[in-house]
Amino acid sequence: MDARIGGVVADILRAQPKDLEGLLYLMLRLDGNGDVVPLYIGRAGRHSKNGTVVSANLKSISQTATGGWTNSGKFARWGYGYAYHMGDLSCAVLAGHEPRRPTPKYMRWARQLFVETPASAPRTRFEVRFWCIPWGPASPSIWQDFGACPLAFIEYLLIGVANLLFPDDLLNEEGVNRRSSEIAQSSL
Repeated sequence: MDARIGGVVADILRAQPKDLEGLLYLMLRLDGNGDVVPLYIGRAGRHSKNGTVVSANLKSISQTATGGWTNSGKFARWGYGYAYHMGDLSCAVLAGHEPRRPTPKYMRWARQLFVETPASAPRTRFEVRFWCIPWGPASPSIWQDFGACPLAFIEYLLIGVANLLFPDDLLNEEGVNRRSSEIAQSSL
C-alpha cells in the first residue's frame, strides 16, 4: 500500500497541476469468485483547500534512501495520526489505545473488518486490499455518456454505484443511502 500510494503521488507531483487532480483510492476485498467487493472509496486531492498547489495530504510523501516511501503525516488520508484512516482505525481496533476514544465511524469499520475488537493481536475477517490511481480530466469515467469527471464527482459517482451493488459491504458514510437499521434506530 505504501509503495502504491508513493508511486501514484510521485506521478501526480511530476505532472502539470492541470493534468492530474489527485488520486482515487479503493479499499477492497475479493469474494469467493475473485470479484472485487468495494469496502471504501475515497480521494486525496492534489490542491489544498486554501489554494496551494500541493495539499498537506500529499506533500509529505517522498521516497526514502532505501527505495521505500515515507508513511508519516497525512499520507493521502491513510496516515497513522488521529483524523486519518489508519490512526483512527488503530484506535478502534487495538486494545488499550487511549487517551483518545474511537469514533463511531471507525468502530463500525473495526466491527466489519476484524474478527474481534479491541484486540492485542487483531485478525481481519478477510484479506483486505488497496488500489489507487492518479486522476485527471483525461481519466476514463464509469459513465461514458457523461464524459470526463472531476475527481470529487467520480468519487461520489463510484460511492453511489457501489452502495447500490454492495450496501452491506461499503464503509462510506457520505454519498450513500441510510441503511434500514439506521433509519429504525433514528426513529426511536
